[in-house]
Amino acid sequence: MIALLLALGSSLAYGCADFLGGLGARKAHVLRTVMIAAPASLAVEVLLWPLLGATFSPAALGWGAASGIASAAAFALLYQTLALGPMNVLSPVTALVSAALPVAVGLLQGEHLGAAGLIGLPLALVAVVLVSAGHGAHSARPSRTALLLAFGAGAAIALQLVFLHQAPADSGVAPLLAGRTVSSAITLTAAALMFRRLGSERPAYALSAAAGVLDSLANLLFLLAARSGDLTVVAVITALYPAGTVLLARGVLAERIHRGQLVGLGTAAVAVSLLALT
Repeated sequence: MIALLLALGSSLAYGCADFLGGLGARKAHVLRTVMIAAPASLAVEVLLWPLLGATFSPAALGWGAASGIASAAAFALLYQTLALGPMNVLSPVTALVSAALPVAVGLLQGEHLGAAGLIGLPLALVAVVLVSAGHGAHSARPSRTALLLAFGAGAAIALQLVFLHQAPADSGVAPLLAGRTVSSAITLTAAALMFRRLGSERPAYALSAAAGVLDSLANLLFLLAARSGDLTVVAVITALYPAGTVLLARGVLAERIHRGQLVGLGTAAVAVSLLALT
């Protein structure tokens, strides 16, 4: 139950981070947003170090660095995917892959689900697709390249979660520190190389920093959830992060929640209840 609550918190934090990051990216190039968010994320994890401790063993550093590389790849692939569109087709593909791969890894590692979990897990995967889907069934068909990028983005997100899960349970926040350092170095290097293409718009400093802080909180909650529960359950609950983005968009921007998304939110509630019984 603790793992489930932590995973829900991680999902909500990821959804809020995406919402704030998206607002920030409307005001300036997305890499300018990342240039603020990445150091803010790293600062939070450095502050958590004395509180939660960190053991910098080779395994913790290795798995953490691998998660950072996957995180940077996920960022690049996800935005390229959404740029090609259509978003309402590609976003659910990405979310489903990001949920399904960790579930498969957990099951292969010997995790088992009770009867309620065997019903709740497929329902949660369905909810991930419904909640992340945009509006309208009359969208253009995605190209093969866009679909491959969507699968790649989902796989990169999944690998980030799986790599964090593989880090030693007694390593504290060391995997997060290693991962954030690596991903920040990659994205900041990319921003420096592309600096002339980033435009002259100033980034939204507060929004970007808040997105970075929430992303760090989401990573921490996922790590704690994965250490106290099964990856199969934790990963699929975490993958419900679009629900937080959808609800914030409704409350702050007055964006409409579409019928399929409402069904997805209801399905998610049922799935979480079933998984809580597992």
